Amino acid sequence: MLVAFSVTPLGIGEDVGEAVAAAVKVVRDSGLPNRTDAMFTTVEGEWDEVMPVVRAAIDAVKAHANRVSTVIKIDDRAGVSDGLTAKVASVERHLAALEDRAAPDAATD
Repeated sequence: MLVAFSVTPLGIGEDVGEAVAAAVKVVRDSGLPNRTDAMFTTVEGEWDEVMPVVRAAIDAVKAHANRVSTVIKIDDRAGVSDGLTAKVASVERHLAALEDRAAPDAATD
C-alpha cells in the first residue's frame, strides 16, 4: 500500500518548515520506504505499518500547532511491492517511448 499524505499546521504563520520537518522525521525514522516532495510525503508498507506512522507524523505537527489539516490518498493494491519506485519507473519508460517516437529519424535528415 502507498499512502501519500500532507499535514499542514494552521495558525502558526507562513513558515511551516519546522513543523513539517518534524512529520517527515517520523516517517524517515519508521524505516518504511518513503519519499517526500514539495506537496506530499509518500510511505509504503502494510496498513498496520503505515497508518501508525501517519498518525505519529500528525502528532508531531500537533506539537507545533493546536490545529492541523491533513490530506491522505491511499493506493491499496494487493500483491504489489516496491510500488514507490515501480510506478515512477513505469511512467519514465512510457515517456522514453514517446520521446523515441517523436524524435526525427537521423537517416532522413
